[in-house]
Amino acid sequence: MPVTPGGPIGSLSRRRLLELVGLGAVGTAAAATTTACAADGRGNGGDGKSGKAREFHGAWPYQVPPKGHFNLMSGVTDSIGLGMYLDLIFLPGGMWYWKEQKWEPLLGEKWGFDEKTGTFSYTIRKGLTWNDGSPITGQDVLTTFTCRRVMRQTEWQFVNKVEIADDEHTVVFTMNNPSTVVERYVVRAAVFPHAMYRGFAKRATELFDSGGSLDDADGKKLNEDLQAYRPKNPEKEVLTSGPFRYDFGSITNAQLTLRKNDKGWGADRIKFDTITVFNGETTDVTPVVLAKNVDYATHGFPTATEKELIGKGFRIIRPPTYAGGGLFLNLDKLPEFRDVRARQGLAHAIDRRLAAEVGGDSYKPVQLMAGFSDILVPQWLSDADQARLNHYEHDQDKAASILTAAGWTRRGGRWLTPQGKPATYEINYPAEYFDYVAAAQSITRQLKSFGIQLNMRGVTFTQQPIDLDKGRFEFAMQGWGASSAPHPHFSFVAAFFTHNIPIAANQGGKGIAFPLTQNTKAFGKVDLEKVVNEAGAGLDEQKQRQNVAIAARAFNELLPIIPIEERYGNNPALQGVRVKEWPPDSDPVMLDAPYADNFTTLLMFKGKLDPA
Repeated sequence: MPVTPGGPIGSLSRRRLLELVGLGAVGTAAAATTTACAADGRGNGGDGKSGKAREFHGAWPYQVPPKGHFNLMSGVTDSIGLGMYLDLIFLPGGMWYWKEQKWEPLLGEKWGFDEKTGTFSYTIRKGLTWNDGSPITGQDVLTTFTCRRVMRQTEWQFVNKVEIADDEHTVVFTMNNPSTVVERYVVRAAVFPHAMYRGFAKRATELFDSGGSLDDADGKKLNEDLQAYRPKNPEKEVLTSGPFRYDFGSITNAQLTLRKNDKGWGADRIKFDTITVFNGETTDVTPVVLAKNVDYATHGFPTATEKELIGKGFRIIRPPTYAGGGLFLNLDKLPEFRDVRARQGLAHAIDRRLAAEVGGDSYKPVQLMAGFSDILVPQWLSDADQARLNHYEHDQDKAASILTAAGWTRRGGRWLTPQGKPATYEINYPAEYFDYVAAAQSITRQLKSFGIQLNMRGVTFTQQPIDLDKGRFEFAMQGWGASSAPHPHFSFVAAFFTHNIPIAANQGGKGIAFPLTQNTKAFGKVDLEKVVNEAGAGLDEQKQRQNVAIAARAFNELLPIIPIEERYGNNPALQGVRVKEWPPDSDPVMLDAPYADNFTTLLMFKGKLDPA
């Protein structure tokens, strides 16, 4: 198998991560009065000769200061991270070509596994600097991953030690649970400056070296302090490594500007001088996009808007995202759904086709219910394992039979729980996500006819996942699948950990409060934390397939969440105004998931996205 760029390190070349997983809607609040030529749409892409700045216009949600801030550490909420544009500000080790299954090295120079020592070595390029001219070294990598440990990032399920090698640009990850997914966690992570986070890293090192944990009082305080950190003078304190840097004075409710950082790696190849990022979720940015002020966006635009965009000359790019929207239940508040039969009955009661069709060509109903993308299931599960999956076809008679067996009763067309209470619940959803709103409306209508009453409540998209983690919900629409990773393991992390007890603890809650020790018909008593971790464990691909099958079948039976729809992007791309053109759909890079290794960002790094 091919090795990482620069060749193998130690006795074993890296295993290639297989297929790819990505996630759905993006957005944020508010558009306000815009300024200058970037705002009124008259900005020129530039020809490199006229002296005019070569502009690229994008859109991504962000919180405006003071709520929005520049503590970009992974897991901290409300930071102005800008999604796909973060790679251009804080370099990760590399980006992944999903179709060709190879890396584009960025900050990283070479990396690989050593099976004999159970380590993963990661070497960054020499000679790179932060924007202030100070060198980027392995100390920055070490500090980043030490702070990620404080933020309960999942690589620490596989890694128990990180240290700088004799070469100050090489960091060695010692794996207590060797896994190929460590490569993805490490290489795709943005590296942040030691100068910003040294104090937190020092406290963390002292805590863990003394035998302490994040569950101790000191550990909880460290986690709280790291999340509460706000750089007082971002212009001076926030050091960046990428080819673009925040123009801190440009940030308004409507937009912000990223300016070329000539010290950043790749700046010489990128053909744009500035990136204007318009702020807003779908409803907010739609008029800006329709006015041709945006060159590329990944928002979930309604079908009617999409048709209007096509009529105005936009190209619609439809990359698979390998994930979508699902239904989440709060088992702490709703004990009746702790019985797996109640969740299974609910899955049969909902017609996923009706809930998904609102998105037109960009939404498909989930069919296999395996906990990861239907597209990827045949590549990971044998025919025999696929045949064991319950598809939960829409069948309200079967749903009624299952609920009755679970102790529910129906009187006058209305269901009562086993506790004798009317089955009436609130369903919340990100108010700005049209697809989740529409899916929630469809589910509400369907369950009403079945005898379960849902009352709809929209919550602004920045608050809704926080409320979910804190347990402030009954039913909720939220994303299922992995947001940025090419292995089913990451989807299982999203299903069992992200809005559940292990990671919701960062918000002081339990999320869906789904216990990770469960009894199953397929496997008896299972430890789902172990099952999820083993789905990505080891350096043997065939063994991983067996473990992925176990995780998929456990998810399929237990339904910790109920996947509803799988999303394909409907990304408008404006050609000939500021950007010359994107590659044809047949180009392999166009199959990169837009919320993982975004093809537009990759094309910029390669110098293959030209100004008009």
